[in-house]
Amino acid sequence: MEEQQYRLMGRSGGISMALGIVMVVFGIACGVLMIIEGAKLLVSRSKILF
Repeated sequence: MEEQQYRLMGRSGGISMALGIVMVVFGIACGVLMIIEGAKLLVSRSKILF
């Protein structure tokens, strides 16, 4: 019985680590894209006529 619990804990830990890594990579990618789009908006700001 205890062996099953240890295996379950090992799988849960592995899945948690994998999801954490995916979330960090996704967060960094979103941040970079937001910086790029913000820079594009600032550059094109002078082209807007009111």
